[in-house]
Amino acid sequence: MSAEPSSNPPTARILIVDDQPSNVRVLGTMLGQLGYEIITAADGPTALKRLSLRPPDLVLLDLLMPGMDGFEVCRRIRELPAFADLPVIFLSAADEKSLIVRALDCGGMDFVTKPFNQAELLRRVQTHLALKAARDRLRQLAEDKDELLGILAHDLKNALGSVLMSSQLLAARTEGDSRVHQLSTNIVEATDRTLAFVRQFLANAAAERSLAIERKTVSPRSLVMDVIEQHQASARRKNLRLVFLPAADPAGTPVVRTDGAIVRQVLENLLSNAVKFSPPGRTIEVSVSTSAESVDFRIKDEGPGFTAEDKERMFQRYKRLSARPTGGEPSTGLGLSITRKLVGLLGGTLECESSPGTGAAFVVRLPL
Repeated sequence: MSAEPSSNPPTARILIVDDQPSNVRVLGTMLGQLGYEIITAADGPTALKRLSLRPPDLVLLDLLMPGMDGFEVCRRIRELPAFADLPVIFLSAADEKSLIVRALDCGGMDFVTKPFNQAELLRRVQTHLALKAARDRLRQLAEDKDELLGILAHDLKNALGSVLMSSQLLAARTEGDSRVHQLSTNIVEATDRTLAFVRQFLANAAAERSLAIERKTVSPRSLVMDVIEQHQASARRKNLRLVFLPAADPAGTPVVRTDGAIVRQVLENLLSNAVKFSPPGRTIEVSVSTSAESVDFRIKDEGPGFTAEDKERMFQRYKRLSARPTGGEPSTGLGLSITRKLVGLLGGTLECESSPGTGAAFVVRLPL
């Protein structure tokens, strides 16, 4: 039975892998007449080479071939990240259930027995190509959405930074007028909270994308001092002391090669949490030290600390812990999850030392 071509000729590329030339000829002729671009391979190694040189949209794969069989070819295809979702339809004269299950287990998406009905095979090909096109479209839409949100978030971050700076200046110059001073202080606090949300969104987007690491020579001490200065205003509003503890080593803290932007975001998240959960009048200590193997950042607060249950949940997304912000600040439940992901991108570790009522110390250890 022959298949009728569709009104919209397909342009997909199909790789046919079969050691029998007659099978390749029949399949190639049938699909080629419908407008599909056909590439062929008579064995597994050749198929894998074709895959890299001319990536197909779908693979028709013979199950039983000499040398590398279809199972192994499919497994190797699935090991390649670019082809994790590539539709693979197995073709075989054997129809034992165990073979079909094994074919699906190794990554096949469908199984057609020989001799095949042309109309049935074509319908399966069209279905899997349509599903692939839908997946590709959804992936592209998601990437476009993330890019757009990233642009908007960056622009919003810059705008909020300007509003925050202006409102801080206004608050400083209106201390004699209690009402105006209070209103300007409200603007400072609201802008500061919103800016923190935007920074957290950007950090989460970066962690989800597994962004490329840009290692440059940076000063850990300078990073820490910059982040402390950034949080001084919010700390003063809660009567908190931010203290930097210099390294005990007389040589100080040398420069290191790492991604300074990611490290800065990690420190911002941890110090923001320390300020958020510390009761008024307490002290937050920040220190940095280096060894032959690592650079260690430590942020210690005098807050309520964490329970054993908190420690099990603290790095999970959207998990609220037993402690609550002491100044009514909002909390998304994402901060520590994002922070651990960012540290992981640098190959480091994030640990928490705490027990209820004793405060908490977060230690970021990054390999050198």
